[in-house]
Amino acid sequence: MGQQTGGLSFEQLEVAFQHGNFAPLYFLYGEESFLIDTLQQLLIEHALPPELRAFNLDIVYGDETEARAVLGLCQSLPVMAPHRVVIVRNFDSLRENRLFAAYAERPNPQAIVLLACSGRPNLNAQPYRALRQHAVWAELRPLRPAQVPGWLARYAEREGYRLEPEALQRLAEYVGTDLQAGVQELRKLFAYAGTRHTLTLDDIVTVSGQTRSYNIFELQRAVGEGRYSDAVYIVEQLLQHASNPRSEALRIVSFLTTFFTKLWRLTLCQGQRLSNQALAGRIGVPAYFLQEYLQSARRYGGDAIRRVLAALLAADVELKGGSQRDPRLVLHLLLRQVQAACRAPLQQAA
Repeated sequence: MGQQTGGLSFEQLEVAFQHGNFAPLYFLYGEESFLIDTLQQLLIEHALPPELRAFNLDIVYGDETEARAVLGLCQSLPVMAPHRVVIVRNFDSLRENRLFAAYAERPNPQAIVLLACSGRPNLNAQPYRALRQHAVWAELRPLRPAQVPGWLARYAEREGYRLEPEALQRLAEYVGTDLQAGVQELRKLFAYAGTRHTLTLDDIVTVSGQTRSYNIFELQRAVGEGRYSDAVYIVEQLLQHASNPRSEALRIVSFLTTFFTKLWRLTLCQGQRLSNQALAGRIGVPAYFLQEYLQSARRYGGDAIRRVLAALLAADVELKGGSQRDPRLVLHLLLRQVQAACRAPLQQAA
């Protein structure tokens, strides 16, 4: 295979797998397990037809087997198929996996072996050093918030759909950096849209089980504009219609945390004389959404935003088991803290 001077991206591997261009050995690691899962599925789908998988596909887990047994699978020949596919999950937990350093130098040319770690191993140790030298490798990290809209747009395009700009941005804000949640929402949107191939903000709101007037995007707008009575009412509506109020409350906290984190990034850019396009890029929103964020950042100010982020963290801890308080009470107290944090900048502005 030759020495790899740098790792490949998810997109490069995705295109290669879809076109049936396979190497005999892959080494994947990183915190974004969803991307690893996706590449694993693409490999299986495009390397072996379903009728040949029974005798030519092995998926094993490192903490359930030993290296010598796995190496035996990797050295086996395919049965009436062009390739034998061996996938090793939790490769970093495989006992004596250092034996793969030698395999990396001379992999079985009739096999496609994918070794996937659950995180980032010690790349200076064997067999990881040899794998980075001889295998096709990729480090799959969680996407930054600014990368999520583009990723969602590309996924939708591959399925034959296009999201309107506002719909795309709001969907990205809704799912955060959870790509699995993003794909689940997109699949629901595809099923809802039917023969329509352009997806709108109304589609996203409807599929999420909310209404045009009372949804998480309107909640963000109400908080950003300092309309706290409206924010409280929207929260009430969201919790009232939620099948699991605690999960809904956690989603609201996560959503608002993303919003205030973007406001905090804007305050850090003050005095840098950046263009609107550059500012939008810094916080990961399209330029036409920037004024909404700038106005909210001015309304709160840096000190208030820090206090709000601390309150959001405390609410997150409570909702995840830090207290037994009702989720509705937790959110009401949170909104009071947000209102109190904003009060000083508003008075100064007045």
